[in-house]
Amino acid sequence: MTRADQTPAWAALGAHYAGAGRAFDLRTAFAREPRRFDAYSLQAPEVFADLSKNLLDATTLRLLLDLARDCELEDRRDAMLAGRVVNPTEGRAALHTALRAPPGTAPHGDEVQRVLDAMLAFAEEVRDGRTARPITDVVNIGIGGSDLGPRMAVQALDAWRAPQLRFHFVSNVDAHDIAPLLAVLDPARTLFVVASKTFTTQETMTNAALARAWFAERAAVFGGTVAEHFVGVTTNLEAAAAFGITRTFGFWDWVGGRYSLWSAIGLPIAIAIGAARFREFLAGAHAMDRHFATAPLAANLPVLLGLVDVWYRNFHGFGSRSVAPYHQGLARLPAYLQQLEMESNGKQVDLEGRQLAYGTSPVVWGEPGTNGQHAYFQMLHQGTDVVPVEFIAVKRAAHPHADSHRKLLANCLAQSQALMLGKTSEAARAEHAPTAAPDLAPEVLARHRSFPGNRPSTTLLLDELSPRALGALIALYEHRVFTSGTVWGIDSFDQWGVELGKALANRLLPRFTSGDASGLDASTAGLLARLRA
Repeated sequence: MTRADQTPAWAALGAHYAGAGRAFDLRTAFAREPRRFDAYSLQAPEVFADLSKNLLDATTLRLLLDLARDCELEDRRDAMLAGRVVNPTEGRAALHTALRAPPGTAPHGDEVQRVLDAMLAFAEEVRDGRTARPITDVVNIGIGGSDLGPRMAVQALDAWRAPQLRFHFVSNVDAHDIAPLLAVLDPARTLFVVASKTFTTQETMTNAALARAWFAERAAVFGGTVAEHFVGVTTNLEAAAAFGITRTFGFWDWVGGRYSLWSAIGLPIAIAIGAARFREFLAGAHAMDRHFATAPLAANLPVLLGLVDVWYRNFHGFGSRSVAPYHQGLARLPAYLQQLEMESNGKQVDLEGRQLAYGTSPVVWGEPGTNGQHAYFQMLHQGTDVVPVEFIAVKRAAHPHADSHRKLLANCLAQSQALMLGKTSEAARAEHAPTAAPDLAPEVLARHRSFPGNRPSTTLLLDELSPRALGALIALYEHRVFTSGTVWGIDSFDQWGVELGKALANRLLPRFTSGDASGLDASTAGLLARLRA
C-alpha cells in the first residue's frame, strides 16, 4: 500500500497549506465568489450539504481528490462493497451495505433476507399485540453498537413509533442504569431484547441476568416465562438457550458492532416503526450506498466530507469536530458518531502495522441545538482552538408548532453565520452593551466582545426526519469514515483498543473479593484497598 504522506498529492497539499491554505479567509472568499454557495453545495440522497463555509477553494479540492486517487480510494471502496476482506487484522469483510441491499443485489443476499423477514414478522407481532400478552414496554439490553445505534434511531424516529409502546435502553454495567427502570415496569407487559453477538459481553450479560432474576420473582403471578418475554439477538444460540431464550435472531462476523443497526440488532427500531418503515430506513441507506459507489469523486458527498476531515486534521491541525443537530430527535446522534468515527479511525498504525507519522480520528462531540449554544458555543466562537462544526437541520418538523421550528432554524443559520463572520473590535465598540461594567474602558470591552470569525462549518439539511432520510444520513457518515480511514491507510473495522481494558477488568474483578494486590502498580493497588475498606 502507498502511505498517504508519501504521495505527490500529500506533498502538494502541504505546500498549498503553507501558502494560500493557511491564510484562507471565508469572508474574502464569499466576497470574491458570488456563486460560492452553488459551487460548494451538493444534493445527495435525502441530504443536502452546504460546504461553502469550509476553509477550502478549488485548488484545495483538486488536491484532496488527487490524494484520494493516490490512496486508491475507489479500489478500496469497490473491494468493500464486493465483500472482499477489508479488515485484515481479523480476516473479515465489512458488508454492512449488504444488510440494506435489495434481494439478489449483494453478497449473502438470501441469508440476509431470511433473517430480515423473520425479524420483521416478529416486530409486527409485538406491534399488533399478538404475543402471549400484549407488550407495552420494550427493553433493549446491549452496549456499544448493540445500544448506541438502536437507541439513537428509535429516538430520532419517535414520530413513527407505535403509540402504545415505550422503549428503554440499558447499557451500563452500573446497576443505577437498570434498577430504576425495573422498579416501574410491569413484567407481564415487558419484552426484553438481549443483544450480544457472542452472548458473553460482560455488561450486557450482567444486566440480562438482573432482568431475568427480577422477572423470575414476579412471573408466577401471571404465568409468564423467560421464553415469552426475552428474545436474543446473537450468534451464540447455545448460550441463549441456556439462558432460557428460545427466540433468537442472528447476524454475521462481517457485521461490525458499530455498523449493526441494519441487522437484527435493529429489532427495537423495527418494533418501534414497523416493518414497512424499517424497509424504508434500509432503502435510504442503500440509496446513499449507490451514491457512494457510483458518483464521481468530485460530486460524491461522503468522499468530500471525508477528504475535508483529512484536510482539517492533517494540515490545519484541528483535533476535534463538533456535531450540532438542530433537531431534538437527533440528540443521541453525536454519541452514536463518537463510536462510529473514533472506534473506527482512532488508530496509530497503518494496514501493515507501521507507526503513523500523522494524526487520525479527531475527537467527535456535541449536543443538540439550541442547548449547545448555552453550553460550549462560547468556546467555539471565542476560544483559542478552532473547532469545525457540523450543523444538521430538518426543514419540516413532525410537530405543529411552526413558530418554535422557525426559531430553531433561525438559530442554526445564525450560528454558522456568526462563526464565519465574527465581529471586529470596531464593530463591538460601536454597539451598546447594557450588561457591561460601567467603568470598563471601551477598548477593553471591545476586545472582550469581538469574535475572530473565519471558523469553518458544514450544514447538512434534511427535508424531514423520516426513516428513509435517517437511513441515508447514517450511511453518509459510515462512508465518510471509510473515506478518511482509507486515506490514512488504517483498518477502520477492527477495535483492538477496546480489548485491553476489558481484559484487565476481568483480572481485577476477583481481587475485590480476595484483596490480593500482588503484582499491581502502586496506584491501582492503593485504589483497590480504599474501595475495599
